[in-house]
Amino acid sequence: MEKSDSKDFDAIVIGSGISGGYAAMELCKKGYKTIVLERGRMVRHGEYPTANDDIWELPYQNRVPREEIEQHYNKQDRLPWWVRQDNKHWINKDDEYPYEEDARFDWIRGHHVGGRSLMWGRHCYRFSDLDFEANKKEGIAIDWPIRYADIEPWYDYVEPFVGISGQAEGLKQVPDGKFLKPFPLNAAEQHLRESVAQKYPGRVVTPGRVANLSEYDPEVHKGNRGQCVVRDRCWRGCPFGAYFSSQSATLPVAEETGNLTVRPFSIVKEIVYDEDSGNATGVRLIDAESKEEIEISARIIFCCASTVGSTAILLNSRSEAFPNGLGNSSGELGHNMMDHHYGMGAAGILPKLEDSYYSGRKPVGFYIPRFTNLDEETKQSDYLRGFGYQGSAQRIPEYPEGVIGEELKEIIFQPGSWQIRMTCFGELLPYHENRMYLNFNKTDQYGIPIITFDAKLRENEEKLREHGVQCAVEMLEAAGCVNITSSNNATAVGACIHEMGTARMGHDPDTSVLNRWNQLHEVPNVFVTDGSCMTSAGTQNPSITYMALTARAVDYADSQISNGTL
Repeated sequence: MEKSDSKDFDAIVIGSGISGGYAAMELCKKGYKTIVLERGRMVRHGEYPTANDDIWELPYQNRVPREEIEQHYNKQDRLPWWVRQDNKHWINKDDEYPYEEDARFDWIRGHHVGGRSLMWGRHCYRFSDLDFEANKKEGIAIDWPIRYADIEPWYDYVEPFVGISGQAEGLKQVPDGKFLKPFPLNAAEQHLRESVAQKYPGRVVTPGRVANLSEYDPEVHKGNRGQCVVRDRCWRGCPFGAYFSSQSATLPVAEETGNLTVRPFSIVKEIVYDEDSGNATGVRLIDAESKEEIEISARIIFCCASTVGSTAILLNSRSEAFPNGLGNSSGELGHNMMDHHYGMGAAGILPKLEDSYYSGRKPVGFYIPRFTNLDEETKQSDYLRGFGYQGSAQRIPEYPEGVIGEELKEIIFQPGSWQIRMTCFGELLPYHENRMYLNFNKTDQYGIPIITFDAKLRENEEKLREHGVQCAVEMLEAAGCVNITSSNNATAVGACIHEMGTARMGHDPDTSVLNRWNQLHEVPNVFVTDGSCMTSAGTQNPSITYMALTARAVDYADSQISNGTL
């Protein structure tokens, strides 16, 4: 898994995160000599420098000095909780990787093997036909070219390997999956579930469905995996391999086949197109260390560099046949940027259950799936689509001002009252006007055009947010909470780190970039299976859908090669 002198492979995978790792594993298992191109440094499983540090062992009690923030993370720090000593090594420095904004865009990313699979939130919820049919029913954007029946067997295929803990609820809006046992709700969370069910039967409080191994089966959970020991230090990297990442799961399995090469420090500049064959012949990259320009060839290419990364590469892959970017005759490449928006929710104190506590720091609390605009009974008159919630309940110690020494120790070792918090995550519609584009007159240190973002929330999202906050307060009131506070501070697009949609799937090459198999309409040996392929955003965390689509696309590509079509 080092740099390779070879320049010819069966398959190229651009990016090594959630989608790239899965594409590499599936291709290698099918016998394809596969090279994974990662623009950042090598990180192997276990190379997680802060994984075992306690907070008092980290500099500045885990805080980053103001001078360092202003020098390197001025945009990342718009989310003031984000850059910390325990995770900053996974986060790009803004001054080294600049971008521009016509409208504010919070671009959170890290360049290293594994990408954001090392620091993702791990929530995994299936899309349903409520999502796949919404655009067509509402006359929004374009229709998805697939339905739940097309992807259901691929959810079934990837979920056991990923290892998703969760509880079956029989809900049509978030179909049940192949679950490990859930991380159970604690006493206050269970009380919230029962109270909400009694007053609002359509609202379900369930244990979050996350890619943390609540139980471990070595025959299923291949790679460097192990059972979760409930430390809740996931975004640092897990030395136990208890959550799914490229390092703990997909890349080790791919490596075992003998078909994998990982090339770090490889910045893909463009995909090389051959007009005579109508296919791509490979990629042109820049070695980040030597600055040498290198061309690598392959029969098929999987773009998995993230929504922004893959789209930027395609936009920069210009030729006489595609002067506006590879496969972009529709003009849709870079448009229809989506994300989820949050910064809204509520919190309250639960003045009961004081004889109940919990053990360990489980990696997830509760989830409340979407409950609006499911049918005529739940239809809203002032906005489309919906929202879901993620939250938790904890005992919160009190820290009174002016108290020190032995008296303070006695106070902080008391468990304090229960506090329940929930954050609302809303759907962003696929507006053509929300976009990213390249500034060909301004380049980065590698000579690659700078990315500019122009995307924002609009009226539908504002109406949705108001209702989301209202419903959060209602549910806390139903549980008997007091001192309830609420917030509605709109986040910029990008802040939820669920960017989607800039190379969308569709039926028609005139209005979409990809077909139903995640294949470029116009360049059949190029596949895009990261978030850029999405035609709508849903309310669900999307990573498990990317993995299902990736496995499905690799299987299709293999069948096309086998029958001589590719």
